[in-house]
Amino acid sequence: MPARALMIQGTASHAGKSLLVAGLCRLFGQEGLRVVPFKSQNMALNAYVTRDGGEMGWAQAMQAEAAGVEPRVEMNPILLKPQSEQGSQVIVLGKVLRTASAREYYGMTEQLWTAVVESYRWLTAEADLVLIEGAGNPAEPNLMEREIANMAVARHARAPVLLVGDIDRGGVFASLIGTMSVLRPSDRRLVKGFIINKFRGDPSVLTSGLEFLERKTRRPVLGVVPMLSRLYLPEEDSVALEEPGEAPDRARAVRIAVVRLPYISNFTDFTPLELEPMAEVVYARDPADLAGAHLVILPGSKDTIADLRFLKARGFDRALALHLEGGGAVGGVCGGYQMLGRSVSDPHGVESGGEEPGLGLLPVATVLEPEKITRRVTARLLPGPWGEGSGEWEAYEIHTGRTVVEGDLAPLFAISRRGDAPARDTDGVITLDGRVWGTYLHGALDASLVRQRLLSWLAGRPRLSLAPPSADYRALREAAYDSLADTLRRSLNLPAIRALVAR
Repeated sequence: MPARALMIQGTASHAGKSLLVAGLCRLFGQEGLRVVPFKSQNMALNAYVTRDGGEMGWAQAMQAEAAGVEPRVEMNPILLKPQSEQGSQVIVLGKVLRTASAREYYGMTEQLWTAVVESYRWLTAEADLVLIEGAGNPAEPNLMEREIANMAVARHARAPVLLVGDIDRGGVFASLIGTMSVLRPSDRRLVKGFIINKFRGDPSVLTSGLEFLERKTRRPVLGVVPMLSRLYLPEEDSVALEEPGEAPDRARAVRIAVVRLPYISNFTDFTPLELEPMAEVVYARDPADLAGAHLVILPGSKDTIADLRFLKARGFDRALALHLEGGGAVGGVCGGYQMLGRSVSDPHGVESGGEEPGLGLLPVATVLEPEKITRRVTARLLPGPWGEGSGEWEAYEIHTGRTVVEGDLAPLFAISRRGDAPARDTDGVITLDGRVWGTYLHGALDASLVRQRLLSWLAGRPRLSLAPPSADYRALREAAYDSLADTLRRSLNLPAIRALVAR
């Protein structure tokens, strides 16, 4: 029997599609179905590396985790990583194809659609149910004839569509009705119902609005999902950083500022820090936002030289120097690690091209190279300023740089496996006083031991007197998927949704 399908589309980016699909993956998986997620085209700078070294969107990896299946690039065959105002890196089935402008990208539609169709065919052979996530809004008149992420996929999969609106943004009824009015009649018929997402308060106050929506569109509202907070699940893209975070509910011992770069990537690295009771994490847009921070982190970047120039233009270079003079610490992950060095050069035009002096906080130099490294690793924390390390954990690399150490530094992590091959290697560096460090490893902070050692060192507390570290981040994600599924059971008209899927 061929796999059934259900598609979740939205009236805008960040309407909550990714989380809803993750919750449904867990919900239907708990009911005994073999479920897989699918998003044909994803534009995001938060990426994940599969076991075989393929690159895909973090959201689909998260959804696969919720479904209890191994992430595969076929779940997100096309990943677009914005690299400048004019173009994006196009990753097809986990590997970089090229960098293309929007015009060039749409000229590749036929080639890309083949990858979409083949990936979907592979997934249907392995699953009972494919839960499909759309992208952006399906009713963009300038894109409707050539899109390969919304209604084109729904038609190919013969999938009923549920349209999600974000009520927290305001205008949810207008956005749902407007989307329906712009869709072509044939595509409009694919939309079988609506979900109102991110509602705060008593749903009964929406009754007249829901009746108005159903009357105008002749489609049912199949659920009102409450605003969900403190799930600590990775966000799909940097739109999430535009929203104000929750204020800490207690005094925190350690304040960590992550610099909000224009081309920030894989800020999912820092989600585990947000769940630590002793840590407060803020995203700094200006040097003034660094005030009171114990640690400033430069995150990954899709355009390292451009973001390095941004830091200097905004005065972050001077602010970081003053921060260190005042006794603070600075760290860098991936592109952020590269920026902390003496120079970053791009002789092959991998990103912006050219060469730029670094911040000079680490005696290292980086050359960007055409070959992109994407692989999973097994690592452990080496003895050093943060203390002893024990136990191994998994992380992953996504970078194009080769960084050479030119001074007196200690290695940060030991690597016992890269991809499928055993290794006897190290990654990252740390100054002998522990106050400046950098690493290429994404996901290192998922490891409870690494977080505990770093935070206790920052707080200046004796390590042996610390409370036990937080629960394993993977275990916390598992609990979040269960909580999300329970919320959807209470909020959605599941009999109606099951009936749609069974057709």
